Order: sequence, then structure tokens, then C-alpha cells
Amino acid sequence: MRREFFDDPAAPVPNRVVVAASAAVIDDQGRILLQRRADSGLWALPGGVMEMTESLPESAVREVREETGFDIEITGLVGTYTDPRHVIAYDDGEVRRQFNICFHARLLGGILSVSPESTHVQWTPPEEIDALPIHHTQHLRITHALTPKAPPHLG
Repeated sequence: MRREFFDDPAAPVPNRVVVAASAAVIDDQGRILLQRRADSGLWALPGGVMEMTESLPESAVREVREETGFDIEITGLVGTYTDPRHVIAYDDGEVRRQFNICFHARLLGGILSVSPESTHVQWTPPEEIDALPIHHTQHLRITHALTPKAPPHLG
């Protein structure tokens, strides 16, 4: 199980910083690709931990393929998300400080599929995002990704 804390004095103290990448994939109808995480039940952009043998963009491409079945191409930077007030705790005792680089990406192909890391994957119209259970740090990334010509977020 995964629990997220933000600016919470009761949050556990982080014991690890993990480098992660995510991707905002927007289709030709303006919908954004989201997954419902199996570990928290919250909706999020696809993404995950960078492996030692890959770059951050390669990590985002791999994670999107693993979690959604889609192949993508990285096209730009949504932003950096490293707010020390965001802490993620896991049942195994790991407590992470957020460190995520989010990329813009273009769909190349593939077939939508659900991985063990998610319970659902869907293309979501922007007007339906607020109705979904989404942690506000993910909502921030999604908002930045859907804002035309916005400079990369540095935070």
C-alpha cells in the first residue's frame, strides 16, 4: 500500500530519495492518458522509478509501455517536481521524498492494456479530471501538461 502526505506535520520522515519519471501523453482529441494506481486507488500519470541502465526519458517511455501498453516519444518537459513537503510512504517501511521529472509525450502506437500496477487505464478529457480522485501533486502535473505553451515547472 502507498500513502501520500503533503505539508503534513504527522508525515513520516523520508528515508530515501528515488528518481522517477512520468509522461503526459495527450491524444489528438485533447484527452490525457491516466491510470488508476493499484497501490493507492488514485488516478495518476503513468510513470515510475528510473533504472540504473537508462536515462530519465527512457524511463518514462518504458514505464508508459509497461503500465498502459502504449509506445510514446518524448517531445518536451512538463517540469520538475521535487517539493520536500511531498512524502510517500509504503507498507514495507520505505518513505520517499518526491523526485519526479514529468515529460510531454506523443503517442506512437500500441494497444491499451492494464498492468499489475494499475486497476484501470483511460484517455481522460480535461473537463472530467476534477471528478477523479487524484492527489493534488499529480493534479498539478496534469494542469501544467494541459496548459498550452507553459514554460516547464521548476519545483
